Amino acid sequence: MTTQPALADEQAVAALPDNRNARKPRARMERVNWSGTIILILCAVTVLLPLYVTISMSMKTSAQTTDGNALSLPMPFSFEGFTQAWELTKFPVGFAMSFLVTAGTVVATIIISAFASYAIIRNWDKKLFKWSFFYLLAAMFIPFPVVALPQIQLTGRFGLDNPLGVIILATMFQLSFSVLLFTAFLRSIPLELEESARIDGATTWQTFWQLIFPLLAPMSATVGIFAFLYAWNDFMMPSLIISDANLQTLPVRQNLFQSQFSSNYNVAFASYLMAMAPAIIAYLFAQRWVMEGVTQGAVKG
Repeated sequence: MTTQPALADEQAVAALPDNRNARKPRARMERVNWSGTIILILCAVTVLLPLYVTISMSMKTSAQTTDGNALSLPMPFSFEGFTQAWELTKFPVGFAMSFLVTAGTVVATIIISAFASYAIIRNWDKKLFKWSFFYLLAAMFIPFPVVALPQIQLTGRFGLDNPLGVIILATMFQLSFSVLLFTAFLRSIPLELEESARIDGATTWQTFWQLIFPLLAPMSATVGIFAFLYAWNDFMMPSLIISDANLQTLPVRQNLFQSQFSSNYNVAFASYLMAMAPAIIAYLFAQRWVMEGVTQGAVKG
């Protein structure tokens, strides 16, 4: 008579969750979260601390920048650095040149890379297109300083020592990475869509522009933002290619300004902040499409 209640008690105890085993995954999860939090804080500090110093120094007066404490708050706030930087660097002209070079590079990179990637993927069984893809990938390992001298000579002979020459060269150097992203994304688009369009009488040109190119919108945003950041922040190529100082972009104008007025730290940091503000704003608005494009290209490719 006593064995049945005893068995029932043992079964009830066995059915209860083991708190000791349940605590181990939770403790392990907490350790992982703490590690991730610490890494995230360190990464945030490495980005936010220089940004804070740039903003703080740009809002100080010339006298406040000589105290040697870059982390101190500006007391009082002053915008004389922005005013002087605007005048000394001829910011409107430099901004217009940077915008022209960047916009041209972004548009040319997206269109040419999409064209090349579509031709390569849809003709992958042909050796010419396959080896063209490998040739473009090999170009990723050639930095601009290696071929700087021939490029300078060629642009000078053909009259391209101006922003147009910078746009052409910047597009060429962005082509390899952009084609790599586009080809990974194009592999996920089924051929049945193109076949149905051709049955309806669409040509190759119409199929690309009306069907394929709209589907490439996420990857186009990714390629566009990378091309934007590269062209906007590039210093070496415009400084070597553009011969007219009045047509120089903002990074080059800042270098000329800094070499002449190196002691005015508030003016220098103000010019840096004004120059990098468009790139930061553009990335903040486009970062969602950047992450989606890279993820989709990696998973579907």
